[in-house]
Amino acid sequence: MRAVGLKILKNKLSEYVRLAAGGETVLVTDRDRVVAELVPPRASGMREVADVMLADAVRNGWIRPPLLVPDGPPPRKPVCQWKDLQTELSQDREDR
Repeated sequence: MRAVGLKILKNKLSEYVRLAAGGETVLVTDRDRVVAELVPPRASGMREVADVMLADAVRNGWIRPPLLVPDGPPPRKPVCQWKDLQTELSQDREDR
């Protein structure tokens, strides 16, 4: 972890952005007080906020992204059991 003052950060911004992109956290200080952090991007961050308007809504605090991103569709839950369905189908077909 590195710390850098605002004046130096302004002059060498691309260098510190490269450090953050490489996995290092950079603390930004103003008069020896930490005011911000440059952190590496999250692996799943772009998938969560791919849309610019969605990212803006998250930044403004209007919505929150999910804490856990599901791996796929939710598990299926049967409406009724197969035996009950067969019985109802048989009854319907008897009327024909």
